[in-house]
Amino acid sequence: QVQLVESGGGLVQPGGSLRLSCAASGFAFTMYAMSWYRQAPEKERELVASITRPGDGSTTTYADSVKGRFTISRDNAKNTVYLQMNSLKAEDTAVYYCNARYYTMGYWGKGVLVTVSS
Repeated sequence: QVQLVESGGGLVQPGGSLRLSCAASGFAFTMYAMSWYRQAPEKERELVASITRPGDGSTTTYADSVKGRFTISRDNAKNTVYLQMNSLKAEDTAVYYCNARYYTMGYWGKGVLVTVSS
């Protein structure tokens, strides 16, 4: 069955770094655009970063709030997408979700908590 399993979250001090991973299985990974979303307490889920499928150039896009600090990448041989997060701020605290999308079809992971605090 389809699975998206996030890992790499945790507690980090402001200014620190984390790398999130999302291991995908059960679907044709290279046919899907992959994204990271996040949801902070009492806020709506928001798109953080996306990467298109290899056939579309693996083009990346970012929310303005994370541009220059976060990097999304994908390893198609490992069916895994990553989110490298640098210069973390308290406002980056949220549950981060992995998303796979192919036209109107989409899958979600269960999320991983990132807490940025001193």
